[in-house]
Amino acid sequence: MPSYLTPGVYVEEVQSGARPIEGVGTAVAAFVGFAETGPFHQPTLVTNWDQYVQTFGTFTAGTYLTHAVYGFFANGGGAAYIVRIGGPAQGASEAPGAVGQAPAPVALGGFLIAARSGTGADLSVEIADPEGENPPEDRFRLLVRQAGKVVETYDASTRKNVKGYLVTQARDSKLVQVTEQPGTAQSRPEKQTVALAPATGAPGSGVARLDASEYVGDAAARTGFAGLESIDEITMVAVPDLMSAFQRGEIDAEGVKTVQLAVISHCEQMGDRVAVLDTPPGMNAQRVRDWRNDDAGYDSRYATLYYPWVKVFDPASGRNSLVPPSGHVAGVWARSDGERGVHKAPANEVIRGAVDLEIRLSKGEQDLLNPIGVNCVRAFPGRGIRIWGARTLSSDPAWRYLNVRRLFNYLEESILLGTQWVVFEPNDDRLWSSIRRNVTAFLTEEWRRGALFGRTAEEAFYVRCDRSNNPQESIDLGQVVCEIGVAPVKPAEFVVFRLAQFSDSTSLIDE
Repeated sequence: MPSYLTPGVYVEEVQSGARPIEGVGTAVAAFVGFAETGPFHQPTLVTNWDQYVQTFGTFTAGTYLTHAVYGFFANGGGAAYIVRIGGPAQGASEAPGAVGQAPAPVALGGFLIAARSGTGADLSVEIADPEGENPPEDRFRLLVRQAGKVVETYDASTRKNVKGYLVTQARDSKLVQVTEQPGTAQSRPEKQTVALAPATGAPGSGVARLDASEYVGDAAARTGFAGLESIDEITMVAVPDLMSAFQRGEIDAEGVKTVQLAVISHCEQMGDRVAVLDTPPGMNAQRVRDWRNDDAGYDSRYATLYYPWVKVFDPASGRNSLVPPSGHVAGVWARSDGERGVHKAPANEVIRGAVDLEIRLSKGEQDLLNPIGVNCVRAFPGRGIRIWGARTLSSDPAWRYLNVRRLFNYLEESILLGTQWVVFEPNDDRLWSSIRRNVTAFLTEEWRRGALFGRTAEEAFYVRCDRSNNPQESIDLGQVVCEIGVAPVKPAEFVVFRLAQFSDSTSLIDE
């Protein structure tokens, strides 16, 4: 209390006792992967696409980080932390385009043929005669072999104005890239088999080493996932370039699981974020089911799994290509949070930028995947490509739905940050009453927004902080215990309309 010694009028500012709890952000993503340029390992905040390009470069063939970030912003994302993994390879330059040298192409009949980035070794092409009798002179067959096995076949032509023109056909190849040799007319190549120089480096990243430890990181050095531990506002974590390393053969299937389990472990340890995982490419529904069930470590309330991959336009190749869905999904989460709130399941939402899917799933195929927590992306005639699942990977029914997990993350973090003033306050009835009042006001507002289930606030939640859960023993230990119970809303996942026939006579009898 101030001392008043001189007669006069005094004005004092006093605390009203109300300290409103503000909701925290729910849509801050973290992406771990390969980039063309930018700092290694250090988490860097970007808030729009232009800022990302200025720091980390643009699209690079054979990597998915840039596609994921672009999809995130295109679908409504607003803030993301980027972790560029790896480290400069010995002698690699950091200038954009100077890292990850492309292999020398092979000249055949006026065509330049080279291995695509990340295809590995043991790649060769064979020129063979076309099938059929008396084929046109412009026709030939191009066989692409990997480890001695034919993996791609093209019935090609040297004529530019026909559908079978080799350059046009090879645009869909996952292994080779075919271009016209400058200053040379295209002609039918001679029969031969030619080995292609391997392109095993991480395209555009110039990294010296690539294995599971690069993603997991070092807690002491704050690299990989460990570098994200000091950033409290992150709410979702994706590792899209895990799949590019898998496709290049730098990480095997067990390595993929090791990294994904490390992402889940990170999210569980932090307790305020959810992992957005991708399935490996080229899997049908049954293989995805087996992949999901192979390891009990995938049972987590802090992780989600999305399938299949989405097809988007790739500026690096000038054609549509398949990318993991995690970046686009994270953007949809952000958009749903902004438009409806974190309590709304981020499903039945259109994925902007997706032009097709790796595989178009049927209802029967999703019947295999939805019960085990695999969130499917479906294409519906006239309704676009939509996320058609909103489950976590948890086997616990209480944490089955993604929006419930994210709602609790939001409530816990908001209450945690909004009650920091309580620390070192006198631990008595007045403090408990103030805590109850502030938390009740916050939860009442959330109930009014539709985040909690119940016709009244009393049905939706309760807050208990009094002598019943703060005995003298707890007070002597310096503890304040506040018990909060909430009833979250859950999504209408299965909508059932029961229709029956009735006649006028039946209706009159019933009355």
